[in-house]
Amino acid sequence: MAGIIRSSILLSTSFLVVCWSACSTGTGPNTVDDPKRPWTLARVDSAILVEPDDAALFARRARLNLARDSVRSAMNDWKRAILLDSTNFRWHLGLGDLYFSKADLVNAEIEFTKARNLALDSTEARFKLAELRLLQRDHVNAMAEVNDALRIDEQNARGYFLKGWIHREAGDTSLAISSYRTAIERDPDLYEAYMALAQLHAGQNDPLAWQYYNSLVDLRPKSVEALYARGLYAQEHGRDSIALADYALIKTLDPNNPTAWYNTGFIYLEHQDRFEAAREEFTGAIERMPTYAQAYYNRGLTYEFEGVLDSAAKDFRVALALMPDFDAPAHGLDRLQKRGLRVLP
Repeated sequence: MAGIIRSSILLSTSFLVVCWSACSTGTGPNTVDDPKRPWTLARVDSAILVEPDDAALFARRARLNLARDSVRSAMNDWKRAILLDSTNFRWHLGLGDLYFSKADLVNAEIEFTKARNLALDSTEARFKLAELRLLQRDHVNAMAEVNDALRIDEQNARGYFLKGWIHREAGDTSLAISSYRTAIERDPDLYEAYMALAQLHAGQNDPLAWQYYNSLVDLRPKSVEALYARGLYAQEHGRDSIALADYALIKTLDPNNPTAWYNTGFIYLEHQDRFEAAREEFTGAIERMPTYAQAYYNRGLTYEFEGVLDSAAKDFRVALALMPDFDAPAHGLDRLQKRGLRVLP
């Protein structure tokens, strides 16, 4: 079949930065009046009125504010906690994480470095500095931070995961695979390492990829990301039944996810010549994402293959309007003209 467009919207499997910071739960002696009572924002505010010099209370409120997406308030609270107690490395980690999330790498580095210097026997700040160096593509210093952390805790799975990430970014697939495998030996539940191994083995056309994709779903059976990753791999390697089952489950878990509908339609169209069934799936994708140009184009193909040229032309035009540099619908309109359809500009 000519011109079928395979899924162009992939769930991100890029590796997100993992934050290890956990603010101290300690407070002053008069603030924990009931240990079973939850720490709400109102409760922390009241406690701060009683003990305005308790840095841990400001740290606690920073975390609560961040959970409410009150970034500016969280930043002010972290700064206040540090002003009251600049020796607690976790306060610096918290503020550094906030800077990192805002892509302020200069200030993030300052805070992570302070945290590292305050807690020489802790791995947390070193791992965060390693991630920061990775973003700066400073692989040498990123690896140095990880190795320093592993000297402190040689069993730390996250350290080996980061080594794998560094090797992968540096282009050394073999060392990356070795490090990721060590990571899951240290922590058999380290989801991110299984994802990396699945992707790397898939890139090498190594059947071991199946093992890792299956492990992803075993670890997180309701993860849309894991199901989509395995489904797409299955779709591309002749295992339509697995792909269709994974996409069907995604539709249940995330009913508004257009890619599960699109990829199901793609399988029906490209692999099984089930044009009507494919069209229903592409329509489902369009209903969930009205700007999905590829779905309009592939739905147009189902009409073209069935000889319903006016409907095909309509979908091709919409696809082209949504994405003017999308060549496939333009070629589709040319094909329809050659078949005798008058295609309006």
